[in-house]
Amino acid sequence: MKYRRPRLQFPSGWLLAILTAITATPVIAEETANFGTFSLSQGFEAAKGIVEGYTSGSYSLSAISNRDQHKNACIGFADPTPDHIMILEKDFSRLKILVNSNGYDTTLLIQGPEKATIHCGDDTGKNKDASIDDSNWKSGTYRIWVGTFNPGIKRNYTLTVQQP
Repeated sequence: MKYRRPRLQFPSGWLLAILTAITATPVIAEETANFGTFSLSQGFEAAKGIVEGYTSGSYSLSAISNRDQHKNACIGFADPTPDHIMILEKDFSRLKILVNSNGYDTTLLIQGPEKATIHCGDDTGKNKDASIDDSNWKSGTYRIWVGTFNPGIKRNYTLTVQQP
């Protein structure tokens, strides 16, 4: 006597419903940063715009973008994960972002609020620390990388955001 395995039968449309449910469910990517998230609103206290971290990594920031919206070169090396997440609760007409690593050669890349909007900074005058001074910052989430000119260098830094 030959054993016959029972065959599962589903009403037509079940497979389509299951596949639709799987593909239609949005994936929510949680923003993470090496040194956390901070939020700023108009007229923020100076202390709210100061965060600390250290450089590390061999990920070329030019892999994110070769040039920013003003044709500034995006250079340096950092960790692939952003160092900081900055949330601007309102639009800002102008912001200045400065790195202080006691004069070591740092770089800066800020992406947001859309992926295509990039700000890059390198030396500030004769100082080797990076900065960005720009206008028209839209509300939203910004990913910030602080890098070094050479890969694999660890430098402690303070990042300061100012509203001139």
